[in-house]
Amino acid sequence: MSANQTVQPSEREQQVLDRIEKARRRRAKVREERITLAHGSGGKATQTLIDAIFLEAFRNPLLEPLEDAAVLAVGGGRLALTTDSFVVSPLFFPGGNIGDLAVNGTVNDLAVSGARPLYLTAGFILEEGFPVADLMTIVDSMRAAADAAGVSIATGDTKVVQRGKADGCYLNTAGVGVFEHERQLGVATARPGDAVLVSGPIGEHGVTVMLARGELDIEADLVSDTAPVHGLVAGLLAATSGVRAMRDATRGGVATILNEVAKAANVAVVVDEERIPVGTEVRGASELLGIDPLYVACEGRIVAIVDGAEAQTALAALRRHPLGAQAAVIGRIKADPPGLVLLNTVFGGTRICDLLVGDPLPRIC
Repeated sequence: MSANQTVQPSEREQQVLDRIEKARRRRAKVREERITLAHGSGGKATQTLIDAIFLEAFRNPLLEPLEDAAVLAVGGGRLALTTDSFVVSPLFFPGGNIGDLAVNGTVNDLAVSGARPLYLTAGFILEEGFPVADLMTIVDSMRAAADAAGVSIATGDTKVVQRGKADGCYLNTAGVGVFEHERQLGVATARPGDAVLVSGPIGEHGVTVMLARGELDIEADLVSDTAPVHGLVAGLLAATSGVRAMRDATRGGVATILNEVAKAANVAVVVDEERIPVGTEVRGASELLGIDPLYVACEGRIVAIVDGAEAQTALAALRRHPLGAQAAVIGRIKADPPGLVLLNTVFGGTRICDLLVGDPLPRIC
């Protein structure tokens, strides 16, 4: 097959695309006249921005699913392509910095699409006056993270802007991976009876970065969970054919992913609060900050939607990997009420777990 040939979706893929299109038929509209921080949060404002402006302008079958990576048919095989930008503040935080965060984040977007990560790009936007020593530290951490993930940084770009026109250093990356199986993964394929799993304690990255800003008098022994999840994912895919979809829980946290599943597949996602792994430090800091850990970003955790009959097999596979030692089944997919995420609370009640408009922790990635 030539790289220039038009690839027609399979019957199953077309059904998924039709379902996505039906769910998005009502045209979104950005009501604000200017961009706000909420538009970069991963919540309702971000989704409205994507649907109303970017998807409306660039709509095509590759982009339409809005997964973490596009799936490209090339030369008889399939490649995954993703891109990401990193503006985390501060640049250095316990457990990592913007450099290894960028590598891990891009590797993870490829991995949860089901691909084996191969190559990355690295684009640097540097502010005049940025310390060369800090740049060297960031680059060294990127090299170490790439080596650990088994990927090569194959090309890149550098731009410098005037002092005061940036915040030290921003990074943009792209990633390419290869599919070594025929499975079609995506959140729109979730169906009633499926299980919802998380690979470990949530919220560690977002809370760590927030505390590293030094604006709050809160002490906690926390480090970011930033890590490449390709090995974890490979073990899961090797253990069971029942995986429907995977996402890494970054901006907007686990709650945002669950809402994306509910919307794309037109199903209900029912989660048990007591089953969600949350560390003591994250829980305590979140209570002091008045935020819900379900909405706080991770950088080394995945959410997996798995055939319910394969839930325990999938759980065992995750727990065999160091990053998945505290994995848990946190809920199930149900038919009703479609499009909603419901949380069974520890107090015995049930509440809707909706998308936030903005993010209580901006610039965490």
